[in-house]
Amino acid sequence: MNFIRNILNSRSKGNGNFFLQLEKVIGFKINDKTLYVKAFTHRSMNLRDEKGNAINYERLEFVGDAMLGAVIASYLYGEAPQGDEGYLTKMRSKIVSREHLNELGKELNLINFVESKIPKSNFGNNIHGNLFESLVGAIFLDRGYQYCERFVYDKIINPHVDIETLEGRVISYKSLLIEWCQKEKKTFDYDVYEDTGNDNLKHFSVKLSINGKVVTKARATSKKKAEEKASKRAFFVFQNQMSRT
Repeated sequence: MNFIRNILNSRSKGNGNFFLQLEKVIGFKINDKTLYVKAFTHRSMNLRDEKGNAINYERLEFVGDAMLGAVIASYLYGEAPQGDEGYLTKMRSKIVSREHLNELGKELNLINFVESKIPKSNFGNNIHGNLFESLVGAIFLDRGYQYCERFVYDKIINPHVDIETLEGRVISYKSLLIEWCQKEKKTFDYDVYEDTGNDNLKHFSVKLSINGKVVTKARATSKKKAEEKASKRAFFVFQNQMSRT
């Protein structure tokens, strides 16, 4: 317990007191401080408790993901009584998409709370959403479902969720394009290849062909991002045709 106590003491000093600042973000008092230490400890710290269990936010991410899904599902069930299972699933995915969670994490400046041996400038964009999920997990385990639900409503549902707006939001242009091609019996092909050039980071380029003709090209730091970017460009090329189907 001395090890955990030392961590808690270190977080209570400097930077305006970690726990007091975090309480301003979540809007209520913290009971179990150890949960929030874990919620903002990166695996690069390589910390373990007396039993050898890792101290980092990854397990809390898992809990937070489940709780976000539960709260959002309950909200949609009440707000969209005409929606079937497929509609509700799609709408929930839009609300808790990786992109949206990253935006929420940035909005709350959660990266300022994280302890890591990796410079914050070197983190990818997903760190923001990961921390948001881990915080939700910590809140649930610390204060229970009611407080977790309150936090999700305060930070996600009330300020950001509008059913009509969400219905028109595209989660994945690639999925949308593939679905359209299959429905219209069009062939499609993503020709992806490494295209690093003079960049320090590895890059990939993609040529998207429909019915054997290249319609768009794109380049990004991962195959998935390159394909999504090419699909988005193709969506705007075929938008009028897709809207009629």
